[in-house]
Amino acid sequence: MLSRRLFAAGAGATAGAPAILAAAAPVQSPPEWTIDRIQRAKVLRIAALPGEAPYFNKDIATGEWSGMCIEMAKDIAGVFDAKVDYVESTYGNSVLDLQANKIDLAFSLNPTPKRALVIDFTHAFYLHGFGMVGAKGFHASNWGELNKPEVRVAVDIGSVHEIAARRFAPNATIIGLKARDDCILAVQSGRADCVILAVNLGLTAVKKNPALGEFQMLHQPRVQLPTCMGVRMEADKRWRDFLDAWVDYNRGIQQIREWLYGGLAINGVKPEDVPADVEF
Repeated sequence: MLSRRLFAAGAGATAGAPAILAAAAPVQSPPEWTIDRIQRAKVLRIAALPGEAPYFNKDIATGEWSGMCIEMAKDIAGVFDAKVDYVESTYGNSVLDLQANKIDLAFSLNPTPKRALVIDFTHAFYLHGFGMVGAKGFHASNWGELNKPEVRVAVDIGSVHEIAARRFAPNATIIGLKARDDCILAVQSGRADCVILAVNLGLTAVKKNPALGEFQMLHQPRVQLPTCMGVRMEADKRWRDFLDAWVDYNRGIQQIREWLYGGLAINGVKPEDVPADVEF
């Protein structure tokens, strides 16, 4: 009889052990993927960058946002019957904001290898070409014409403009300055012959500063970087895959070009101001 009681006690203790262990370890709920959160909350959170027209422009008086990427965000949100939530950021911080789950989408990022280690990228929604804005009377159509010691080229330090200039015009006298505005002032003041700028920035600079010469695309080689949207790196790829399809469709019907022209118009740039050799 004693042995039966001991056996029963032992069996009961053994059967109860798994329940005790299960209670000690909290059950981990599966993560809510970005696309599921947008569908549930009906809110699309994006990084919004003040002063970065044609992509972003914030009206100081009204607080209203406009620009190419704002229109893109509204169209994407509309697919989910969602509203857009604007989180003010910068290009660099938008990558961190994605990682911290503060935003769902970052716009107008170049997919550098280092960035690709920490976030995912969509298909390119357009190709960002590079050219130069010269002083009045200064002309150049290819990198070789800049690649001379007597040509003074202004670049903003640490930018893709500087990388391109040092790679394709290494013999030029390259003047590194802190900001793009400093580079433009250097050309206006005669300290530099030209400034290397991406197409949108160059066209805007000329429109804002009539004292400058014209924007000219640079060829041989033609430098173009893909411009993409950035998303959080997730095991579930439905959000990125949806955006890839959205990009391909809207590029195909030329809608993205229309949004780009609308963004350029914020600074007075018209379609006819865009040189014929510029491709978006």
